[in-house]
Amino acid sequence: MPIMFNSLLNAAGLPLSEVRLLRHKDKRAAKGRTPYELWRDNRPHFDNYQSTQGLDNEAKLRGKYWASFLGTPADETLFVGIYRAENKRLLDEDRPMPHMEGIDKAGSCHVYDLMLEDHLKDMIGRLLIEWGPGDRSWIQRADNQDKPVIELRTEFKEPDFPGFLNFIKQLSELDTLPASWVTALRSIEGVYLLTCPRTKEQYVGSATGEDGFWGRWQEYVRTGHGGNVALKSREPSDYQVSILEVAGTAAVPEDVLKMESRWKAKLQTREMGLNGN
Repeated sequence: MPIMFNSLLNAAGLPLSEVRLLRHKDKRAAKGRTPYELWRDNRPHFDNYQSTQGLDNEAKLRGKYWASFLGTPADETLFVGIYRAENKRLLDEDRPMPHMEGIDKAGSCHVYDLMLEDHLKDMIGRLLIEWGPGDRSWIQRADNQDKPVIELRTEFKEPDFPGFLNFIKQLSELDTLPASWVTALRSIEGVYLLTCPRTKEQYVGSATGEDGFWGRWQEYVRTGHGGNVALKSREPSDYQVSILEVAGTAAVPEDVLKMESRWKAKLQTREMGLNGN
């Protein structure tokens, strides 16, 4: 039988009727500014994000304590603390949004004073629960929802990089990757594969330059085609990206281009794919 989160709240002496469960995962967030990234990289900005709440959430948030969770890049639900919520009031002046471009206008939202409590403090960044299917229902009452604990890690740790040849992601997922993964992808050059999920066609490309695979793939994220003529002629697609071969540290751009040509021939992407040359 799994341990339930409410049993931890009870053991900490917190009345379930006064605890609201919050799961932050904001699809509106700008690159590098998701609630998870704010919590990981800039805690004051996360505190600002969490303390600013829409007027229509006032009734749902009416509780003494907030048990806060984050949706991680792996779509887990990570516990980040018990907060005491006090002094709800209207925002009294315009303020930049911490998670996206724009301004929260004075009077348009509520602001709370949030104080991180000592309750369950040793589990922050380590405890994972099963939130359930209602991701859109990101505010819930603890006394109505008892969540199973699925893991208690020894420390806060992001997933290990899987290795270059095991790396497979959609382009839309790149901006949610852990910082250590981005560092690895920037450090190496080589040959990659794009696969269109709609047409199943493939494109072989090469990455050279100081930002390696990461820099090249960001051009696709930014433009949708990375300058490739065949991709420009197609409807935009969320291509799957993977790595076919990495170049050695002594390789020069001409070596990488030879590797790229070899993979085009092997996969026949000139004849049956998206490579025009």
